[in-house]
Amino acid sequence: MIDMKRITVTLPDQTAEALENWATQQGRPTANLAAFLIEQGIIQAQEKGLYNSAASAKTAQTK
Repeated sequence: MIDMKRITVTLPDQTAEALENWATQQGRPTANLAAFLIEQGIIQAQEKGLYNSAASAKTAQTK
């Protein structure tokens, strides 16, 4: 099983409503869609070179 970490995200009302509507259309929980979208955003950032997870891990280890 994959380890999961729970976080809290605060969204503008309009964005939260859009997310809820999208999740309802897909028949999935809002939190599940939000988690998927965040994962996809991180993957895209890595592919575009905007985020380097290896560099972040090194920074976290030195703190």
